[in-house]
Amino acid sequence: MSGSISIIIPALNEAEAIGQTLDAARDSAEGVPGIEWIVVDGGSNDTTVEIARSRGATVVTSSRGRARQMNAGAQIARGDTLLFLHADTRLPQGFSDEVRRTLAVPGVAAGAFSLRIDGAGRRLRWVERAANWRSRILELPYGDQGFFLKAELFRSLGGFPELPLMEDLEMARRVGRRGRIAVSPLAVVTSARRWERVGVLRATLFNQVFLLAYLLGMPPRRIAEWYYAKSKF
Repeated sequence: MSGSISIIIPALNEAEAIGQTLDAARDSAEGVPGIEWIVVDGGSNDTTVEIARSRGATVVTSSRGRARQMNAGAQIARGDTLLFLHADTRLPQGFSDEVRRTLAVPGVAAGAFSLRIDGAGRRLRWVERAANWRSRILELPYGDQGFFLKAELFRSLGGFPELPLMEDLEMARRVGRRGRIAVSPLAVVTSARRWERVGVLRATLFNQVFLLAYLLGMPPRRIAEWYYAKSKF
């Protein structure tokens, strides 16, 4: 589908969020041709699959793991642009035009959106500012910012590295060797549930420590072991 966008959403027990995510994407793209929605389920035991299908999404299954699931979605995607989106993240109005505009800029290989967190409080605003600073200055957006690039480039890189953690940052680093990663001023809205569950300060501290470890060369699999043992996300 020339000029089209495939939105790929990995999901696992996301019945609470997936409907809102798909509804927001559809509302934002209303009247825009060439948009397809693919939900890749990693073995949910709730109603994630049924909700996604009721919203008209193509649903496929794969073994569990965000990188593995996103790669599975990319394999069947028909669009010439791929947009990877978390199941609890809502796209902004006009996202399709913004994706196309961003990728048309000379030297830009990929893009992401700015981050907004769906929650109240000054601490969450600090998290947003830090995330947007990091993604713009270091060109290392996280997956919850809606990462997008041309399908041809994605496939030439071999897809996401199948890591248990940091697959989004590793992909960003690989893409960065081909061109810039631009961050749109338009913002996605992601759920505050992770920060609320763990605590804003604790979650932020762990995220920064894990990012520093990654940038200093610690193997992502080792970081994942540390992450799941310490953070309890």
